Amino acid sequence: MKPSIALRLLACLALLLACAPALAKPALWVVKDADTTIYLFGTVHLMPSDASWHDPTLDRAMADSQTLYIELTDDDPANMAALVLRYGMDATHPLSSQLSQSEAHRLSLLANKVGVPGGMQTLNVMRPWLAALTLAVTPLLKAGLDPEHGVDKQLKAQMAGAGKQVLGLETAEQQIRFLADMPRAIELALLRSTMRDADKGAFQLTELIDAWKAGDVDTIARIGNDDMRLREPKLYQLLLVQRNQVWATKIAAMLQQPGTVFIAVGAAHLAGPDSVQARLELLGVPVERLP
Repeated sequence: MKPSIALRLLACLALLLACAPALAKPALWVVKDADTTIYLFGTVHLMPSDASWHDPTLDRAMADSQTLYIELTDDDPANMAALVLRYGMDATHPLSSQLSQSEAHRLSLLANKVGVPGGMQTLNVMRPWLAALTLAVTPLLKAGLDPEHGVDKQLKAQMAGAGKQVLGLETAEQQIRFLADMPRAIELALLRSTMRDADKGAFQLTELIDAWKAGDVDTIARIGNDDMRLREPKLYQLLLVQRNQVWATKIAAMLQQPGTVFIAVGAAHLAGPDSVQARLELLGVPVERLP
């Protein structure tokens, strides 16, 4: 199992691992006061190398910004490999022993079907959260989508190349521990949900590509957030609501410093009733969507 599978764990859980087609115009928002401008942009984290997604409004916002915030910046392979080994592997408690016989059999079949290297033998030494992530991401990686070509990676390279500051809203360890520190029952629920929906991935992916291209945040929320909110509410609170609240508080505090900032996070965080924008509005900070 490649350590890079863990790089985009939260976007994967939100089913936002999609490629961006040509002529895309994803949604962009702005928060302003007298001397501060903050742009909010939803990203997708796995992309084919030839995907085109820039548009003039986005490019102007990037050019005007002095600082870029993305979800994390310390996702180099060595750090991620160490974190995966520390928080994602558990050879002393085989995964198959935590599932019913029928569930273990289905997981083995799915592992072979989607092409997990080593099949069930690979998954069996993983924690449930990492097995779920591996099951979901493997077919996307095999289809040619690559986290190194993800929107956040490209934005980071663009801003760093221009000599501008790039900062992380979280650390890689924080992101992984959101999952690794879950109660085991919720971890297993995540794995079962991933197994249950494994056959829906291609259809949902097509819908999400179209929605991201059009800036259709209602559809992104329906596909990316609503199912988790209804079927796994504790997971939804942990991975989306709580993090969105923390980020909104940070963004509100940024208004105290003059300048222009560009913030790029997974598109699921900028969609639905518990979005970062909704949390900002509750803090008394108005948010405007740009045309």
